[in-house]
Amino acid sequence: MSQYALGHVVTINALRESTNSSTKGLFVQFRFQNFFINQDMTYTNEDGTNSYGFVPFGFSGVTVNRTGDGMEATLVFPNNDLSRGWAVLAIRDHYVVEVKVLIVDSINPSSGTHTSVHSYTGQITGGTWDNVSLNLQVSSVLDAVGTDIPRRALTKKLVGNLPVANNVRLQ
Repeated sequence: MSQYALGHVVTINALRESTNSSTKGLFVQFRFQNFFINQDMTYTNEDGTNSYGFVPFGFSGVTVNRTGDGMEATLVFPNNDLSRGWAVLAIRDHYVVEVKVLIVDSINPSSGTHTSVHSYTGQITGGTWDNVSLNLQVSSVLDAVGTDIPRRALTKKLVGNLPVANNVRLQ
């Protein structure tokens, strides 16, 4: 009989804003794993070999139906001063999250040979906390109609002058 150990790694990225186009883009803020308690885990993927520190968290809610609509996923962390400190920034600045479900080599956390089963990438669109847990809502850009992703507003810079009357005709 085969036994499999499943764990998650999460990479939380912030968007770097800069006037110089070469420094714009995502940069990694945090890397967490939820399998090896009080240990770092090494995982090798297309981005190279990275180390993930232990944080107890849960990941749930990813579903897709026949029409391809995605539902919000949720990342659940313990509510403490450390998690609230970065979570408020992540919610406010709409950090991008990548969660991978792995088949974990449960004996050797530093082997780097863990196998990826599934990957989910989304943007943090909201969050709540209570006495025990901190919940981050993560939405996929694939369901832009059902949620407010991408978060854009019509501005003069984007679309030019906007009409002030409702009687508009195209010629």
